[in-house]
Amino acid sequence: MLRGPFLSRDWIGSVSDYDQSEIVMVGLPFDGTCSYRPGSRFAPERLRLASWGLEDYSPVFDRHLDDVKFFDAGELEFPLGNTMASLGLIEDNVRQIYSDGKKFLGIGGEHLVTYPSVKACIEKYPDLKIVHFDAHTDLREDYLGEKFSHASVMRRIGELTGFQNIRQVGIRSGLKEEFDIMKEYGTLIHSHSELDVFKDQKIFLTIDIDVLDPSVMPGTGTPEAGGMSYKELNGWIQYLKDFDIVGADVVELAPDYDKSEVSTAITAKVIRDVLMIL
Repeated sequence: MLRGPFLSRDWIGSVSDYDQSEIVMVGLPFDGTCSYRPGSRFAPERLRLASWGLEDYSPVFDRHLDDVKFFDAGELEFPLGNTMASLGLIEDNVRQIYSDGKKFLGIGGEHLVTYPSVKACIEKYPDLKIVHFDAHTDLREDYLGEKFSHASVMRRIGELTGFQNIRQVGIRSGLKEEFDIMKEYGTLIHSHSELDVFKDQKIFLTIDIDVLDPSVMPGTGTPEAGGMSYKELNGWIQYLKDFDIVGADVVELAPDYDKSEVSTAITAKVIRDVLMIL
């Protein structure tokens, strides 16, 4: 009989039993509509390995990962080249997680994976609010004629939730008509207190890691100068700890564009931060 011990490839701190968990982590290795540099499909696997370089304890949140009852379900397997079938797989699995009375944490993959996750979440929470961190507006009607694109994901989500139920942070790139939408609905915010309108509401948190400046986050598909530091992003996440976050995802790490693997390490820490507030 083999005696081990054997190295786990699950996220550090994950419980071994789905039924015992309160949060389910799912890898979403999809980058089929990437508009610039592909490769975010490789992020979930690399992030799991990077998680073992983290400390279990977060001094900022004064919690251990062992205090967070989350289950690492592994990665969904997508039919290569079939965007709509891939989105359907995500929606079906996220719907099951909510049916089981649990919260969802997605690890992308590109930002389009957020759409089916929110679509499933809103079935359980019809008045769902969205908090969106990103460098880009993602509010295009379409990208090169494709309505379902990582460049239009927030437009599609806004059609589900109502744009008035979205708040966006860190945005610094987009078309004029996208900025006009943000102005019309007041989605773009700049201070923590502007999130207070969502207090006591159900919130889905989506973090495109390119909200961070490329000087600290080069490993992403569409880097955009002028972004946040990790400390600034962590400050926003800390502010959200007293809000009712019912689902979240962290997307758009493309690990192979940063051979130092610092981008992967930072993203893993952001995911740990998000686990602490779920």
